[in-house]
Amino acid sequence: MHLRTYYPTVVLSDIHLGSPHSKTEEVSSFLKSINCDRLILNGDIIDGWHLQKTGLHKWKPKHTEFFKVIMKMMEKFGTEVIYVRGNHDDFLDALAPLNFYNVRIVKDCIYESHGKRYYVTHGDVFDTVTTQMKWLAMLGDTGYSFLLWLNKVYNARRMKQGKPYYSLSQSIKNKVKSAVSYICNYEAELVQLARAKKCNGVICGHIHHPANAYYDGIHYLNSGDWVETLSALTEDEEGNWTVRYFDQMLLNKVEEEEDLQQPLQITIAS
Repeated sequence: MHLRTYYPTVVLSDIHLGSPHSKTEEVSSFLKSINCDRLILNGDIIDGWHLQKTGLHKWKPKHTEFFKVIMKMMEKFGTEVIYVRGNHDDFLDALAPLNFYNVRIVKDCIYESHGKRYYVTHGDVFDTVTTQMKWLAMLGDTGYSFLLWLNKVYNARRMKQGKPYYSLSQSIKNKVKSAVSYICNYEAELVQLARAKKCNGVICGHIHHPANAYYDGIHYLNSGDWVETLSALTEDEEGNWTVRYFDQMLLNKVEEEEDLQQPLQITIAS
């Protein structure tokens, strides 16, 4: 039996359940290894766009399992769930705001912790393509899906060679000047929005680019995704935030288990 790691607050985003590129089993494994008081699902948890194009038959039992894991966390640990709508799960607009049991569905919210205020938003509010030209965004989504398919093929080959997971798609995006410029502008806009809302920071997702940084005194946090980077945000009991990567957490777990299996050596002093 493995002890769960406790975090007061955990943030996940961009899981894209229903998409073939979603690392659903990995994110469920991560949730089974922790407990938390508060779980913020910061948008694009369900990929409604993909399901609309391909049909509900693409919804797999492993996608349902993800929500079963969360329900068990709510039952065993009293975890509060805050589901922030994203552009791929914008069908939630018809429901938000909604409170039931220990779940809140919202378009955005303010999170207060250790005397600090964070504006929580998926982040697509500043993406004019997704908010004003949805047809163009869906066209771009097709190209992005191809990039993710290429990433899947590349990593399948790496696994056969005994090499760890490497996000080829993320690496390509980081080397494209227009993508880098977009990310910088995106971060700057969200920081300005947090300042306008008199917040100390902003917690977002959307661009699949995890981050923990400060811009002119405003704390910028991005939880990344479970398609490319397999990352999450965690807050400790002192209010410190950390970007966690699944592959590194998995490596740490293996090392801990190996340490526990080491034979106990007792030295008797003569």
